[in-house]
Amino acid sequence: RVWLRGLGDVYKRLTLAARRFSAHPAATVGGDLYEAVASDHGVRVVIGDVRGSGLTAIGTVATVLGSFREAAHDEPALGGVLRRLDRALDRELRRRARLEHPSGGPAEAGHPLAEEFVTLLLLEIRPDGTLLTVNCGHPWPHLVSAGAEPLSHADPLPPLGPFPLPTDLPVRHCGRLLPGQALVLHTDGVEDARDPSGRFFPLVDTLCSIANGPFTARTAASDIQAALLAHSQGPPADDAAVLVLCAEPSRTVPPQSTGHEPCSTAEPSVQ
Repeated sequence: RVWLRGLGDVYKRLTLAARRFSAHPAATVGGDLYEAVASDHGVRVVIGDVRGSGLTAIGTVATVLGSFREAAHDEPALGGVLRRLDRALDRELRRRARLEHPSGGPAEAGHPLAEEFVTLLLLEIRPDGTLLTVNCGHPWPHLVSAGAEPLSHADPLPPLGPFPLPTDLPVRHCGRLLPGQALVLHTDGVEDARDPSGRFFPLVDTLCSIANGPFTARTAASDIQAALLAHSQGPPADDAAVLVLCAEPSRTVPPQSTGHEPCSTAEPSVQ
């Protein structure tokens, strides 16, 4: 687990826990990635899914996470973090293309490098609980409180890799994470997991069940893991990852609202 580090520590007012599910029991790393950094700008989180598998996917994971760990501290705006990740991924794909095409030409259409992409979600939690997100083709997190609901229903940007980022990045304001609430981030391998009869994993029902009783980040992550493995009756067909962030009731700021606020575009566009 060189690239997927454990997240059991408390980052400021948040408790975090993560679980990773591999489609291959012997595998220790794959194409799913996550990380959390406590920066001067707030707690910043990334979760993503690299297309493909094997050594190339691991190299892409390393590139994205390495860039995130620096950009999360350096960039004042969340959109700036995304642009740094996009440039790092572009450099990595160009480097690999040069290795496979010594003449210096780009990877041709249809070549695996020309089609490689990363779905990615960036999340920022400010000291007052304010939530900012920017999403590139990734499943939206779920807010767990009295029940469970997606943090947003907005259309995400395309995944990183195939297309340039737009001039105006839609960084979204998604209300606040209030004391006692949790966010569940995941890769698409969770929702896509099927049981032997072909039914998809009931993620929302599972989260609602967790919300009905007291929970911590660690117990929630463990409960999701147990429910997924029981549903799939063994390892899922695809790699999957879950990251749970809980706001500690006794240490977060007092609630400023009675419920989850709708998402809206937040920061000024990053040029």
